Amino acid sequence: MNRFFYTASVRLLAPALLIWMGLRARRAGGQWEVLSGPRFGRYSTPAPSQRPVWVHAVSLGETRAAQPLVQSLLDAGHIVLLTHMTATGRGEARRMFGPAVEQGRLIQEWLPYDFPGSVQRFLAHYRPRVGVMIEREIWPNIIATARRKGIPMVLASARFSDNSLRQALRAGRVMREAYESLAAVYAQTLQDAQRLEQTGAIAVRVSGNFKFDVSPPPEEVAHGKAFAAALPRKVLTIASTREGEDELFIKAIAQQLKRSAALGNGLRDEVLFCLIPRHPQRFDEAAALLQKAGIPFTRRSQFAEGDGTAYSNIKACANAMVLLGDSLGEMPRYYAASQIAIVAGSFAPLGGQNLIEACAIGLPVIVGPHTRNFEQAAADAIQEGAALRAPTPESAIQLALQLLDDPQRLARMGEAGAYWVKQHAGAVERVVIGLQELLAQQGKQ
Repeated sequence: MNRFFYTASVRLLAPALLIWMGLRARRAGGQWEVLSGPRFGRYSTPAPSQRPVWVHAVSLGETRAAQPLVQSLLDAGHIVLLTHMTATGRGEARRMFGPAVEQGRLIQEWLPYDFPGSVQRFLAHYRPRVGVMIEREIWPNIIATARRKGIPMVLASARFSDNSLRQALRAGRVMREAYESLAAVYAQTLQDAQRLEQTGAIAVRVSGNFKFDVSPPPEEVAHGKAFAAALPRKVLTIASTREGEDELFIKAIAQQLKRSAALGNGLRDEVLFCLIPRHPQRFDEAAALLQKAGIPFTRRSQFAEGDGTAYSNIKACANAMVLLGDSLGEMPRYYAASQIAIVAGSFAPLGGQNLIEACAIGLPVIVGPHTRNFEQAAADAIQEGAALRAPTPESAIQLALQLLDDPQRLARMGEAGAYWVKQHAGAVERVVIGLQELLAQQGKQ
């Protein structure tokens, strides 16, 4: 398929795609502005006087991964245009970069849909000096229009699975031309780089994963540790559960409680389970599942007000077996309060979620069998002794409870994780150097 037929297909399917976006926005909640002017490259606000460096982070995970890159660009004095496709990504960026947004040093915008006219208007309005797509976002019309306008496009912290390669090859010429047009590609691993080269990408180099450069906010870590110190129980966090996983973990928790009661031990008095769904639209669903299972729980949102010290209200957890983490932007706080984390998204065939963030805080990690999105990171963390793999939610919880009784092993795993993350840092610096070279070349033209 060439780009003409790709564009024709996008236009033909546009009504269905917009309906799908609307339904997704309704399920997720938040302000998506699916039919707003900026989604079609129409703007009521003036363009920035200084041409920005454009960074695209499609959703929540990519936004968090892009944080050190964006901060580095801001520190270097660049105006940054940060685009998203989802409300969660946009909200997280506003939380992370609030002062820069208020000062006009960072501009938040929706990425326009990949229609030629929308893309043309977007690039003509903002006139970015360079564009950086985070992890795997490739849009043929955006790439082609940027190339015609002399705007170099970069794919950074790129991950590319076997499945992504198959899809790109099936798409044919349109995707090959898009990858060939990239000015630079910075892959997370050698395997990612090799797959990207098969799509036609030329300037591919291995720079590492941005997530190794993300530093947990000290204030969030301090709040988490204060909560842990005030709570007379250990905390086992089950992080980033995805579709179908909440029910399995809740069932496993219920089984552990039943077994504990039969044996007469004090699990209820010793452990607080912290369950954190990945997406906010599933907070209420998880609460309903906990209620149906008869497990005493409290929601983070029920005691969100106050001075923040030890979550302000430790009593809210006194009679709960589960703390439902129905808040956004607080994962470092949850991890800092925990003795061990089960990183979900990996107990169903969904590819896994980011385990690096937990390791950076020095937290031992357990992952499931499905970690293709973090294939190399998961394998390396296990090899370094920072993580373990379990086949099912039930076995993961059993393993975590066993480790809670072995503080020396927990300490060794935590130290191994922190050291492993430190050894792999530097991806952002390598990409920034490359961007400075591209910008310098533009200045000479």
